[in-house]
Amino acid sequence: MSEQAKSSPGDKPDVPSTSARETAVRPGRRRSEESRQAILGAAFDLLGEVGYARLTVEGIAARSGTGKQTVYRWWPGKADVLLEAVTAHARRHIPLPETDDRAADLRTFLSATFAAATPGTSAALRALMAEAQIDPAFGERFRETLLNPRREALGTVVDRVREAGLLAPHLTTATAVDLVFGALWYRLLVTGRPLDDGLADLLARTLLR
Repeated sequence: MSEQAKSSPGDKPDVPSTSARETAVRPGRRRSEESRQAILGAAFDLLGEVGYARLTVEGIAARSGTGKQTVYRWWPGKADVLLEAVTAHARRHIPLPETDDRAADLRTFLSATFAAATPGTSAALRALMAEAQIDPAFGERFRETLLNPRREALGTVVDRVREAGLLAPHLTTATAVDLVFGALWYRLLVTGRPLDDGLADLLARTLLR
């Protein structure tokens, strides 16, 4: 989400030079990436405007200036479009810090995780979690694509904290991760309370000695 023609000196097919091939291929790849990004952006925009129930692949295609078949070529449906958009957003905005200060690394990760939950992203996460409850196949993709990698990333940070002797002694890595994401999802799905630095600091103090 790539192949190169070669010829021997005695048998030269009519193949463009490397620069000519790059000129011929790259615009198409660039257009495909532009279309993909337009589709992801359109899905986010429409989610905020009409809600998940009224979001359709046809609407996403129309807003992005692409065809419906283009959307279906890359994704099974609207939920998977949103899933890719949210996953890419998380990868861009939530770094995996590694410094000599493991406690600060934990706080940095938690703060970045909560800051990444913008209103648009939060709406997408709620919609995806709801879809995962009624569509088992999508639920599996949701866990494998977004939830498990996010848990593994935080688990790596918590393991480093534990190895430095800074993790609260009664906690395992898995339980620490449950506490963080349990708080995140409870606020997203139930209370609507903010995911902010105050919560990040409270959770960090809870996890640390």
